Amino acid sequence: MNKATLIDTLAAKANLSKKQVEDLLDAFIQATMDTIKQGGEVTLTGFGTFSARVRKGREGINPRTKAAISIPPTLVVKFKAGKVLKDTLKDHQHSAGAKPAPVPIAPITPPPAPAAPSA
Repeated sequence: MNKATLIDTLAAKANLSKKQVEDLLDAFIQATMDTIKQGGEVTLTGFGTFSARVRKGREGINPRTKAAISIPPTLVVKFKAGKVLKDTLKDHQHSAGAKPAPVPIAPITPPPAPAAPSA
């Protein structure tokens, strides 16, 4: 689902205009980004929590030159799913059935050797 589809869906469910929903969604996104940028968290009970965390620096390898490089620590966004969201996904998984069993692959048998030419 992209932003336009989300706006259409929310407008229909909340009986609001698409413009109202778009303005509200933009305000939510901006408020979430501002809060996370300031080191806070945005918690939507049951759905999940958006926060920022520092991913520690590490050593890496440049794939082109194979030279060792130092990757500095960086600030990344983290999302932790809430209980209701997790339970919804679990229920969906169980109602849809377990993962399908892997299809067995028959062993590859070499073709029979050609018969020796008779002289």
